[in-house]
Amino acid sequence: MIKQIQQKFHQELKDLFPEKEINTFLYLLLEKIANLSRLDLVLFPDKKLDEKQISQFEKALHRLKNHEPIQYIIGETEFYGLKFIVNKNVLIPRPETEELVDWIIKDFQNFSDDFSILDIGTGSGCIAISLASKLKKADISAWDISAKALKTAKENAEINKVKINFQQKNILGISANFNKKYEVIVSNPPYIRELEKKEMQSNVLAHEPHLALFVKDDDALLFYREILKFAEKNLTKNGKLYFEINEYLPEEMKELIREFKVKKYEFKKDIFGKYRMMKIQF
Repeated sequence: MIKQIQQKFHQELKDLFPEKEINTFLYLLLEKIANLSRLDLVLFPDKKLDEKQISQFEKALHRLKNHEPIQYIIGETEFYGLKFIVNKNVLIPRPETEELVDWIIKDFQNFSDDFSILDIGTGSGCIAISLASKLKKADISAWDISAKALKTAKENAEINKVKINFQQKNILGISANFNKKYEVIVSNPPYIRELEKKEMQSNVLAHEPHLALFVKDDDALLFYREILKFAEKNLTKNGKLYFEINEYLPEEMKELIREFKVKKYEFKKDIFGKYRMMKIQF
């Protein structure tokens, strides 16, 4: 019975998670495993589950005890109102990245001509796909170093019925002869320093791909520097470069862009008042 599942989850997870969060896990798993809503839990607490469903709940409970993110357990998440497959090969999209996407959409929603966008380090494809869903005139390309991440991103593009030109590329190894121009370049590159690991939740450290998260303490802006070099040469005349940035490094970003012919730049705070986004024009 689903009531017994509910009781077991609360009993075994009470020392690990707040009650509200345990309820959220239950609602998501009920919908995924048994196609039941939170209302069903209230109205039909004695509804029986079959053996396969009970086994799935048991496995999910074990994974939650190991601090595995619920998004990986159910295999999907929502981002900018769209459904995305997520797995151990891609980061779980964050709310601040939604704010970055929204910034770009607001800047370009009235753009009358066709234009091109490049998403560098696309991961699950959440940025590129969300932009494609709203900016119909945009020709969008998305790069990632990971073939497994790109496989997931391609599946997400199919689910959301958008066309993206996905390519396996490493921004650190892009040829100086690359000559395609873009109106928009956007990136949420690895930016968390090793020294910041102690501040991070164990579920992120244990389960999300470190390749997409971390940089060395002594070269924390490595990817920003390379993307700035690329963007300086490959943005159109009035093109814009958008970054998600480390909240602790806006001053370092200011120092970095002095190395380039930047006409203007703008920082943007997220809903928590932290500088997490940046827009640059050359």
